[in-house]
Amino acid sequence: MPMKRLIQGLNEFHDNYFSTHRELFEQLTHGQAPDVLFITCSDSRIDPNLLTQTQPGELFIIRNVGNIIPPYGGLNSGEGAGIEYAVYALGIKEIIICGHTHCGAMKGLLQLNKLSEEMPLVYDWLKCYAEATRRLVKDNYKDYDPEKLLKLTIEQNILTQIENLETYPVIRSKMHSGELNLHAWIYEIETGEILAYNADVAKFTPLEKGPFPVPNPLAALH
Repeated sequence: MPMKRLIQGLNEFHDNYFSTHRELFEQLTHGQAPDVLFITCSDSRIDPNLLTQTQPGELFIIRNVGNIIPPYGGLNSGEGAGIEYAVYALGIKEIIICGHTHCGAMKGLLQLNKLSEEMPLVYDWLKCYAEATRRLVKDNYKDYDPEKLLKLTIEQNILTQIENLETYPVIRSKMHSGELNLHAWIYEIETGEILAYNADVAKFTPLEKGPFPVPNPLAALH
């Protein structure tokens, strides 16, 4: 049974991992100081700490259906509160929006009307905050085959959410002063690779060594 597995895992964590990392957890009782805000999908196939091989306390994580960030002022959301807290209170220096291949939310976005009756809350979520992606794809890439269309939708959604992030006053302020970088990533479930948006070539490319921060839209004002 699934619950038995979870309880077994809890016991193994306490008896093995926790006991050998007791000093780390003692430090964490005094507060957190992550440098990275990692925004990703609720999909069970995504594990941010596993992907990045990070320890507890190193990532501040926001997850939801479709790795979506409502624009500032559109909704008093948990996402917005988490972003504001991460940047202002924790002094986060890097924000990553990480989508993934085979994303069910993006598959749903491409067949949005079918969701309205069976999953009205999912429909409303995607309609409100991923409509710009849906419209862009619908109007410009209607002749693509389904697999390529899904890939493009996943990519465009991440870039749309980066744009939404840039509407937050605290983010615009930190980016203007050079204290904050944004990153757009895709996790390929089938290969284990991370692709990052490289503005120099205007596409997602393998992330191997150096990062590809999204260009600061305010840089021209300096």
